[in-house]
Amino acid sequence: MKWFAKQKPADIWDETIEGPLGDIEAAERIRAICDAAAASAAGSARSDTREGGRYERAAKMAMEIAMKISDGLMRDAAVHRIVDLCMKANDLKTAQILFRAIHASWIREAVQRDHPTLAQ
Repeated sequence: MKWFAKQKPADIWDETIEGPLGDIEAAERIRAICDAAAASAAGSARSDTREGGRYERAAKMAMEIAMKISDGLMRDAAVHRIVDLCMKANDLKTAQILFRAIHASWIREAVQRDHPTLAQ
């Protein structure tokens, strides 16, 4: 009885991207991915393998989109969101790597203020 079977909605990070994204659209998409994956990141921190897989797919897609942003400040702001997502998942290694990729000093200071363990 497929009539009553509920279709599970696809995650935003699993959706295909139609054509190239502009910087603003890419930043909005990263924000949406990070917001949608916050619960999965928390589950990943609790060693939930299903939620951990969802978090990893979301973080990977967000990082791929962030690499294509040409404006430096927009890219740094997007990476800040991804670092926040990584810290929710206790993924310190990835968060430290991404933290080093931030060039804008005021964004680096904001990340350090939010996550003092990254400054080490």
